[in-house]
Amino acid sequence: MSVSFDVAHPEIQDVIRRALAEDIGGGDVTSHVCVPAECEAHGTFLAREQQIVAGIELLPLIYEMRGVEELCIYKLSGASADEGQALATVHGHARVLLECERVALNFLQRLGGIATLARRYMDAVAGTGCKVLDTRKTTPGLRRLEKMAAAAGGVTNHRMGLFDAILIKNNHIAAAGGVREAIENARGAGFPVEIEVRTNAEVQEALAAGATHLLLDNVTPEEAAEQIRWIAGRAKVELSGGITLENVRAYAETGASFVSSGAITHSAPAVDISFRLDLI
Repeated sequence: MSVSFDVAHPEIQDVIRRALAEDIGGGDVTSHVCVPAECEAHGTFLAREQQIVAGIELLPLIYEMRGVEELCIYKLSGASADEGQALATVHGHARVLLECERVALNFLQRLGGIATLARRYMDAVAGTGCKVLDTRKTTPGLRRLEKMAAAAGGVTNHRMGLFDAILIKNNHIAAAGGVREAIENARGAGFPVEIEVRTNAEVQEALAAGATHLLLDNVTPEEAAEQIRWIAGRAKVELSGGITLENVRAYAETGASFVSSGAITHSAPAVDISFRLDLI
């Protein structure tokens, strides 16, 4: 499955500029003293382990910002790559290819790690009918990219931020004065509404107030299954809290509509990708 990144968004353009400025600064002094200015080179990005590719569409942005336009992509985001497969190649001045190497690899390895872990979650819940959601537990400033990577791995993006959906959690309930009050205050706001419920009484109160999407947090699979049987389809149910790759299937088999896991973005290990440079 291939999923193209939308790299036209101003946030993504900005993060690439900042990443290049952070690493290159006033210039790559090592390459300038070691590599003749006229040297041309061919660079290849190689997968060094099986992985789901993500962020490969950032490469044209990275290299174009440094004046390189000869680039070929072989694997789009969402595609599976085996060890030893070429992901992309680039041609240009050796100095420029070297100064872009670490920035390019940092994005590909980090985003590929998220996509690869996301795909493992999807494989773990296959056949249950339960969707896996990502969360807002992302690297500050990189949320859009990391959520794209999660989607490339096959999971469903939850809300992008606090601005595009209403998720009423326990502190909101306390501040609003109760479950019913929080739901009534949110009604008519024009956003999807989900509410966290912690006790049977809160579940009953939320359903009575017309809630259609409930969040059960930090419950065991057995506790979740019992609650979902009692809810009996009157609302969609999301499960969160302590959901890992090892237990996600047990949670998915409870009958929940969704399971969410922050680990997909905050704990994904980077995948192994190398950059091989050959002089022409």
